Amino acid sequence: MDVSLDLLMNAVISGLLLGGFYAAVSIGVAISFGMLDIVNIAHPAFILLGSYIAFIANSVLGMDPILAAVVALPAFYLLGMAVYQVYYVAFERRDDQSLRGLSFFFGLLFIAEVGLILVFGVDYRSVNTPYIGPSLHLVLFDLPWRLLVPFLVSMVMAVGLQLFLSRTFLGRAIQAVAQDQLALQLMAANPVKIKRIAFGLSIATASLAGACLIIIQPVEPSIGREYIGRVFAICVLGGLGSFPGMMIAAMTLGIVESLTSTFFGPSWSPAVAFGVLLVTLAVRPSGILGR
Repeated sequence: MDVSLDLLMNAVISGLLLGGFYAAVSIGVAISFGMLDIVNIAHPAFILLGSYIAFIANSVLGMDPILAAVVALPAFYLLGMAVYQVYYVAFERRDDQSLRGLSFFFGLLFIAEVGLILVFGVDYRSVNTPYIGPSLHLVLFDLPWRLLVPFLVSMVMAVGLQLFLSRTFLGRAIQAVAQDQLALQLMAANPVKIKRIAFGLSIATASLAGACLIIIQPVEPSIGREYIGRVFAICVLGGLGSFPGMMIAAMTLGIVESLTSTFFGPSWSPAVAFGVLLVTLAVRPSGILGR
């Protein structure tokens, strides 16, 4: 095979796998921002918390990071419900979701970051698993397991949540809560309770996303800032409230970044990726699969 074609194929495959990881870190924001109209700018901080829990479980107990994330899911779900309850009492109940509401999540972001620095310091932390390093060798290309495992976890999480949201009463209520709360109340559903459950789900996804992150790369407390722009860009590009659109947007961003890094250098990746975002939104303001 021609060297340039081989390089192109590997760049596209790497981009798809990277896009799967981007989908994992964006799923929680797709729920909170896309379905609940809550701009949770602190979501990357919860992802970092998931990374450090996976690190502790791996280094102290020898547990696989993904298994540790699954075990921690209920705790993250309860944490998310508690955070929403504070947000509701302080802002939403008073119909105050302006900059003061946004500052609440900015505060959470910085408190979490400082807390992680005090506990773990600023050194990079990583995990040890049998699949970090080796690759799956296929006929035409190699699939690194450290990217393939997060990709598969992301697909399972996205498909599971999509089935839950589309085929259960509670899932449909979550999709409807930001559109028409009065209609939801007429169906004997409490909008506040539904939002609390949905926000708990959005934070629960951060547990798995954090495990995926520390599998892909070592982490330190401030690394979450790198993903704030990406996750919101992916949600907007895919169309607010659309899981399939979010997945397509994540894959697109991953492929664009991978191709740019391969042929033009890593420093160009963010600029080109966000350029694609702006062009797409100029042509289709509602996003790829927006309503």
